[in-house]
Amino acid sequence: MRKLLMLLFTLVSLHASDEMGALLFHGNCVTCHFELEEKSAPAMIEVRKRYISTFPKKQDFVKYLSEWVANPSRETSIMQDAIKKHELMPHIAYEKDVLEDIAAYIYDTDFNKLHSGHRQP
Repeated sequence: MRKLLMLLFTLVSLHASDEMGALLFHGNCVTCHFELEEKSAPAMIEVRKRYISTFPKKQDFVKYLSEWVANPSRETSIMQDAIKKHELMPHIAYEKDVLEDIAAYIYDTDFNKLHSGHRQP
């Protein structure tokens, strides 16, 4: 019984973490980064694609993306073309764990599937 409760607690915690990442993402990032459309910043689908191709392991993806967003730099960006088009992302003051939750949500979310009825621009 105790093992079952621990498993249930772990599953609920993981689900809550996923929901928190989604909430943080939708409450903050979509102001500039629309999921499928490029407006004032690169579309999140493009950001995700570029970062996953460079950092295929979730741990590396989350670490690099969250650290870069905490301290954006031209020199360390893997999206130089986006900087030329939209300028460097401004510095935003979020806690490390918040940025990691958002980065994990981005890694785990297939924005095409999320919007399967939407045509890609």
